Formats: sequence, C-alpha cells, structure tokens
Amino acid sequence: MAVYLFAFIAFALDLARRSAESQARVDLVRRGSAATEAASGGTAVLVEAPPAPPAAAASTRRPAARTGIALLVVGVLLHLGAAVLRGVAAGRVPWANMYEFAMTGTLIMVVVYLVSLTRIDLRFLGSVISGFVVVLLGISTVSFHVAVSPLPPALQSYWLVLHVLVAMLGTGFFTLAAALSAAQLLQVRRGKRLGAGRGDRLRLLATIPDADRLENLAYRISVVGFILWTFTLIAGAIWANHAWGRYWGWDTKEVWTFIIWVVYAGYLHARATLGWRGTGSAWLNLIGYACILFNFGVVNVFFHGLHSYSGLPTGQ
Repeated sequence: MAVYLFAFIAFALDLARRSAESQARVDLVRRGSAATEAASGGTAVLVEAPPAPPAAAASTRRPAARTGIALLVVGVLLHLGAAVLRGVAAGRVPWANMYEFAMTGTLIMVVVYLVSLTRIDLRFLGSVISGFVVVLLGISTVSFHVAVSPLPPALQSYWLVLHVLVAMLGTGFFTLAAALSAAQLLQVRRGKRLGAGRGDRLRLLATIPDADRLENLAYRISVVGFILWTFTLIAGAIWANHAWGRYWGWDTKEVWTFIIWVVYAGYLHARATLGWRGTGSAWLNLIGYACILFNFGVVNVFFHGLHSYSGLPTGQ
C-alpha cells in the first residue's frame, strides 16, 4: 500500500506538471495575441493552446510518470509476493473470501493497467488506478481481513480457480473502462464550459485525450471485460450444478452477477447498434461498474444466501 501510495503521488505530480505546462502555453498564446492586437490596433482572437508534443517526445520530459510506473511495477511484485504467500499458507488459491478476493483482485487491476500501457498511453489514469487500489486494500485490510481457514465443501472445486479468476480479470478491465468513462464526462463538461466562454477550471484535462477518444477506449476495453464476465456467469452456473444440483437458483449473488451482465450488455448493444454515444453511454458504463462495487461491498456483507461463506470475516 505504501508503494502504491508513492506511485499515486508521482502520477499526481506528473498531472500537475502537465497542467502547468498547458497553462504556460495558453499564457504564451495570449501574450502573443495581445502583442499582435497592440501592434495592429485591431482585435486579437484568442486561440486554444497548441496541442501537446507527440508521445515519443513528451515521454522524455515526464520523469514523474516514469517514476510512477516504476513504483507500480515494484508494488505489483510485492503484491504478487503477498498473494503467493497467502496461497502457500492456505494451501489453495488466494481468493476464497472477500479479503483474498480484494487482495488478488486489486493486483489484477494494476496488472491489467500496466499491460494496457504497453499498447495505449494511459499514464493520465495512473493516479486514479493507484489511488483506487490503495483505498480498496485499506478497506479490505481493516474490514475484511481473516486468518487462513479451510475451504467450505462448496468451494473445494477446480471451478474456484476458473470462475473467480476470470471474474477478477473482468473486473480489472471494467475498472479501467469506468475510469475512462469518468474522464470522458469531465472532458464533455469542460467542452461545454469552453463553448459557453466560461473558462477552463481544470487545465489538466487539456493534456489527456478528447471525449471521443476516451469513449472509444472505454468501449473497446469494456468489450473484453464483458466477454470475461460472460464466461464468469456461465462458469458459475456450471459450478452451481456441481455443488448444489441446479444451474440457477436465484441466489442473491447469482442475481447480481446477472444484473451486471445485463447492464453491460445493454451498454455495448446500445452503443454498437443504436449509435447511443456521448454522456449517455458513459453514464451507463459507470452504472455497470457501480453494480460491481455494490455486488462486492453490499451484497456480500448485508445479503445472505448460498454465497455467504465468501462474505464478512465471521467464519460463516
């Protein structure tokens, strides 16, 4: 958690520096416009700051971002060590209860983010991902921590490996997509403010991709998450038949897993076939992720059913 916290600070410093550089470019343009106006006696037209340098050139001037990535890698190695040691101590995979799911799930979130960085420049999300992971680890350590204990009979199956692992992978992709949708909404709001001539309150948004680019990235990443979540739903039904003799029983966790699938299916279908784009699709994507958080933090804690053994650290 400490390493992830330092990574959060490094990424935040990178955003602050890029925001200051963007503001400096705007000030330079304004001063040039004012000088032109004074020399010509005409009316100068203020223009937006020139675009940021290409990624290849900008990367050499972003030491804070590089430090943040390095710290994330160190954090992942420590995190992986913790998960492996937990599994060794338990003699099984380390995701059989809420504490272990949060510990391993946050590890996968960071890994998904780092792998995505090899294909797409998402360094502007570094503070969001690292900060979110710190919060989740803190909550799970304080509220959900349990000692190593034997598995209940229903969990003693190879489906525990497949079903839960794929669910965590899907959650990792959905987390990244939700962060992109949130950034998209901020970009849309910024565009409206600029269009109304009310100024730019959050200059750092000028340094990240535009709303259309963010929306396309969120959609593509959500497709991957949806495929994984579909497998999770199917695998869960097969496991339920092995454990309880029926594929579907309307247990609370089953219902919410299906609700999440329906929300994301609606999001992908609406955007792909109906052309429902912009803030509507972003909000629907965030609603889907809110359902995931509700499923983990509320359903597991306050709703009782056949999956209650994976809930609070009460030994139940």
